[in-house]
Amino acid sequence: MGETFYILRDVDLKRKDNNVIVRTLEGEEKNLKSEITEQIYLFGETSLNTKVLNFLSQKQIIVHIFNYYGFYSGSFYPREPNISGHLLVNQVRAYDNYEKRLKLAKSILKSASYNIYRNLRYYNGRGIDLKEKMQNIESLRNKLDYKESIQELMGIEGNIRKIYYTCWNSIVKQDIKFNKRVKRPPDNMINTLISFINSLVYTTTLSEIYKTQLNPTISYLHEPGTKRFSLALDISEIFKPLIADRMIFSLLNKNQITEDDFEKESNFLYLKETGKKKILMEYDKRLESVISHKELGKDVSYRYLIRLECYKLIKDILGEKEYCGFEIWW
Repeated sequence: MGETFYILRDVDLKRKDNNVIVRTLEGEEKNLKSEITEQIYLFGETSLNTKVLNFLSQKQIIVHIFNYYGFYSGSFYPREPNISGHLLVNQVRAYDNYEKRLKLAKSILKSASYNIYRNLRYYNGRGIDLKEKMQNIESLRNKLDYKESIQELMGIEGNIRKIYYTCWNSIVKQDIKFNKRVKRPPDNMINTLISFINSLVYTTTLSEIYKTQLNPTISYLHEPGTKRFSLALDISEIFKPLIADRMIFSLLNKNQITEDDFEKESNFLYLKETGKKKILMEYDKRLESVISHKELGKDVSYRYLIRLECYKLIKDILGEKEYCGFEIWW
């Protein structure tokens, strides 16, 4: 596994010999060592030129860009090193065959909603009464098999998340008054955290797709578009409950993140640099956390679980093994 670098300050990004150099406005320099760098996250204002972009592409280093306020802007996605025309043709065929696409979309949603259910089950077993909400979610999950369109599936998914989010005030110990998911813009601490950390999960998923032969623009649950890597949206749905949601619960319940980490005058819309640093440190720890994989018989990291999901999807697309989405078992 290569290294991920998070740059929160305003810097110049330059190529020097065979390395990427980060130079601050004060003249301090850091060598990112291109041979071990896998991805770079830019959160401050960064100056760079085509020379360094060409070098990053040669070294297959992905750059994820966030604006000053911590909202995801986009990614520099180098030319794909692992290209398979055979897989691409079959990936498109799987999308174009509506029955096949619907089946894959159902598998993605089944696993994503199951992981949501497992989060509620965890807290229900620790003294928070969530039984009724769990039953409602399970009832909706059982309807997925009988839906005959992507739109119907997305409707079920939306209803599951509405129920799920009504449980968060019971799970989170801080008094935040989180009533519903609001994205543009987030309207409280929890919505800001969801937007920020979900973007991290999305970009990590995109980076893992890059290491495979999958095309990130051809998806099955989300409609492919011209301005997004929609397959990363598909796969990240499965891992947001495990990585993003559990992380938010932990950060808030342990008071690692509080009101002091937000710009209060903006109605807690923006994270301060201190808050971003805390989240990024915890996020890296989460990705490197390992679990004993039941099928592989060895320890694998959360990050590698995402790549395994890509490989499972490839096997289904190529007709080798039916896809079954990742489900939390611990």
